[in-house]
Amino acid sequence: MTKVLVVDDDFMVAKLHSRYVSQAEGFTVVGVAHSGAQALRAAERQRPDLVLLDVYLPDMDGIAVLRELRAAESVDRDRPPVDVLFITAARDASVVRSALRAGALHYLIKPFNQAALHEQLRHVASLRSRLDRLDEARQEDVDQIFGPRPPGSRELPKGLAPHTAELVERILREHPGDLSASECAEAGSLSRVSARRYLEYFAETGRAEVTLRYGGTGRPERRYRRIG
Repeated sequence: MTKVLVVDDDFMVAKLHSRYVSQAEGFTVVGVAHSGAQALRAAERQRPDLVLLDVYLPDMDGIAVLRELRAAESVDRDRPPVDVLFITAARDASVVRSALRAGALHYLIKPFNQAALHEQLRHVASLRSRLDRLDEARQEDVDQIFGPRPPGSRELPKGLAPHTAELVERILREHPGDLSASECAEAGSLSRVSARRYLEYFAETGRAEVTLRYGGTGRPERRYRRIG
């Protein structure tokens, strides 16, 4: 289970976010704080894996809280590092930039629904799982963790075309849930064989995950979902 500390100055909002987290598979709330000082004490006591952190707090802003957390980790080498997901109404680009530079994992702007938070939590779980499995990182692994490189910077295998790869990746990104090679082919006016080749390439390079859907008879259908 991923242990989560929820930090928000609004008691009702903190309660709502805690409920969202509790309903996400693999996550549990280990503490709630309503100020920066409370957050730092709770992080020291509970040692969460993830902090959902608001920017606007009554005693110090969330950026300062994150910097204090990182400073504590640098002093205590036995203290496990914590991931931080900002959940805030702050839209100023300078705040977003500061959060990124301070070491935030992501930034979710209020208001949002439960599905949006669960998507971010799945992203966190995917990153943590991927890092736990790595001994030595390939470039594909790094791209999954830090975000994809600019278009055209990845070399495609022989026989795959950049414009078709971009088309299939866009279909993956915009399609709700997972999809089959046949559904991808129909959406992109491609052959099923061609669509599957690109989908399998994305799965091999870690940009898509594959699940199997079992029917009544025959081989299971391969379903693809974009990662990140």
